[in-house]
Parts: sequence; C-alpha cells; structure tokens
Amino acid sequence: MEASRYKSIIQGTGLLLVTLMLSGCKFALLDPKGEVGVQVKELIITALLLMLIVVIPVILMTIYFAYKYRAGNTDEEYAPEWSHSTKIELVVWIIPIIIIAVLATITWRSTHHLEPSNPLVSENETLTIEVVSLDWKWLFIYPDQDVATINYVAFPKDVPVKFVITSDNIMNSFFIPRLGSQLYAMPGMVTRLHLVANEAGDYRGFAASFSGDGFSHMKFTATAMPDQQSFDAWIENLKSAPEVIKDFADYRELAKPSIDVPVTYYSHVPDDLFHSIVMQYPGGMMSDMMNKGTEGDDKPNHHGHDHQSNQPMKHEMNHSDEEAGHHMAAHGE
Repeated sequence: MEASRYKSIIQGTGLLLVTLMLSGCKFALLDPKGEVGVQVKELIITALLLMLIVVIPVILMTIYFAYKYRAGNTDEEYAPEWSHSTKIELVVWIIPIIIIAVLATITWRSTHHLEPSNPLVSENETLTIEVVSLDWKWLFIYPDQDVATINYVAFPKDVPVKFVITSDNIMNSFFIPRLGSQLYAMPGMVTRLHLVANEAGDYRGFAASFSGDGFSHMKFTATAMPDQQSFDAWIENLKSAPEVIKDFADYRELAKPSIDVPVTYYSHVPDDLFHSIVMQYPGGMMSDMMNKGTEGDDKPNHHGHDHQSNQPMKHEMNHSDEEAGHHMAAHGE
C-alpha cells in the first residue's frame, strides 16, 4: 500500500514537471502571424469549445458519481433494477446532435472559405513562388524575378503569396504553421496554396510528411519582409549571387539526394524549369495545363463567367501537346 502511494506521488510529480516544461513551448498554430493562420486558429478554438460542452459535463459527472456512489456511502438509494430515464435519454442525444449539426455547418463553410487554392482578397498584387520538394531540401523558384533559393523563401508582409507546389521525389507536405494551411506536394501534380503574412519576421517551415532518411532536415525559413522595397532590394542582391541553374542538367545535379543542405541562392533559373519538373511524370501535362488555366484567378475578372472564352484553353492544350511531343522525341519514345 505504501509503495503504491509513493508510486502515485512520483507519477504525479513527473506529470507536473512535464506540464511545466511544455508550458514554455510556443504552439505555432495558436500564435498565427497570417490571415489564413488566424482563421484556422479561430476554427480550432470554436470547434474545441463546442466539443467541451459535452466533454466537461461528462468529466464532472464521472467525478461526482464516483464520489456519490462510493462503497463507503450507505446513505444513497440503492436501485439495481433501474435502467431507463426518458429525460436523460433526451439530454444525452439531443445536445450532442445539436453540437454535431453546428460543427458540420461550421466545417462545411470553413472548408470552402479556407480552400488553399482560393486567391486572397488584397489591394496588393499576388506574388507567385514555385515550390519543389526534393530529397531532402526545398527549392523555391521566383518565376517573375528569374531567381531561386534552397531552404529559404522571402516575401513582403501584407502581400498575398501564391505557392505553386510540386515534388520531384515521393509525396510530401509543405507547411508554414504560423501562416496557415499545409498542402501536399506530389510528383507530376501541381497544387496551389495562398498565404499572407500580417507581420514581418522569420517563420519556420518544414516537411510535414515522412519522406525518408533526411526527412527531419527538410526545414526552411520563411521571411516576411517589412515592405515591398525591402523585398525588391533583396531580389536585386540575389541576382548577383554566383550560383546559377543554367539548364535542366544543372537542376538534376542539385536535385540529387542530400541532407542538411545550407541555404543557397541562384541568380538565374531557366524560364520553364518548374514546367519541366512537372512534365517528367505521367499526368504531368494535365496537371500543368490545369495550373496554367488558373493563373488568372489571382487577377480581378470584370467580365464574369458567362463572357469567358474557351480559346485560351485550346491554345494552351495545343502548346502543351507540342511540348510533350518534343519531350518524348528527345527521349527516343
């Protein structure tokens, strides 16, 4: 009995110490620095509070009944034949059903509202950054600026960023917790994630899916710069970097598996590098066409859906077919 008591004290003390240590940790999802992250936090807290409406009473009643009907309490009524109460049945069924209905409604609305591919509403023009998951590093390509980086990405605060994501190995997941949603990176497929930083600063990003030996080293820094001028100056400085990716052969060299890769800057990349990476895989053509077909989503559309023409899509399909033919011919297929 005495040994059991000491064991309980030791376990309780250990749990308290662990709790105190964890209290010093910052939980990124609950400390968002971007518009999408703030909305995700609000959704998490709302769902948690709604579920606690059921959880807290259950915990309290468990403690209450355990105390009230303890073996030493002989004053309470003993009713072994009792088996049903309409009032209790109504409470334990109706309240959870209402909560589930409310949660379902919130989830339905937020799922559409927080859809990663939806452009963010802003007065500032969207910045496009192409992201490639590699073994075991992240390649960030700035197509409009003609530069690229490894394991580092920067953008101005308050400027919407469209991350166009793919993978050149196995499936992975791109995640900057303080800015918002994570999104899968898949070979031969293109996914789009729109985020914005409301505060300047450095934010941790990483691969959220296991992808082999170097998985734990797939980390990067995302820097939200104070203003557009700071970002433009950074781009100009980057353009003087000695490293360049001249062609796809250079890219294949840097894409070789490597672990704990330092931040690297490239002052030039081929215009079609991201497209070429996607097109290596079956289904890459269709995914790339779908991505190109939605590039205009980030710009205001003053004509409405009824006035859109199908001609640009036809042109894009013909263009992609042509490129696919050259690609296959080059490989002797």
